[in-house]
Amino acid sequence: MKILVINGPNINMLGIREPGIYGKSSFSDLLKLLEETAQAENLEIEQFQSNHEGAIVDEIQRAYGVFDGIVINPAAYTHTSVAILDALKAVSIPAVEVHISDVDSRESFRQISYAGLACCKTIKGHGLEGYREAILYLKALLGGKIA
Repeated sequence: MKILVINGPNINMLGIREPGIYGKSSFSDLLKLLEETAQAENLEIEQFQSNHEGAIVDEIQRAYGVFDGIVINPAAYTHTSVAILDALKAVSIPAVEVHISDVDSRESFRQISYAGLACCKTIKGHGLEGYREAILYLKALLGGKIA
């Protein structure tokens, strides 16, 4: 089973960017968590991060026919990008949206998610562990354990 993890703008700045909101864990810590989860769950996980909307759209399109599932944290593009929504809809790969912070308790504009409209589940406010939860959810879904 192959899962693509896509991270949007500023996720590469974890640990530096607003640690009171996003925590003190670094982007390297996130990559380590993904690697450990892949090994523990016998999955193939590829990670992609970009600060550029078009690059994220290109990566989603590249996933077509290659990956079984997508975990996506579009970051700021969550609230603005119809292009990312359309790309997710176009490839029709089961996707789970992840947000490190609890966006529902933040500014009102952060409560709007375009990408989430194309996702089968959203996990928010669980820190980096939300990524592991999303991967495990996709594994269960793709394995037929969730209808």
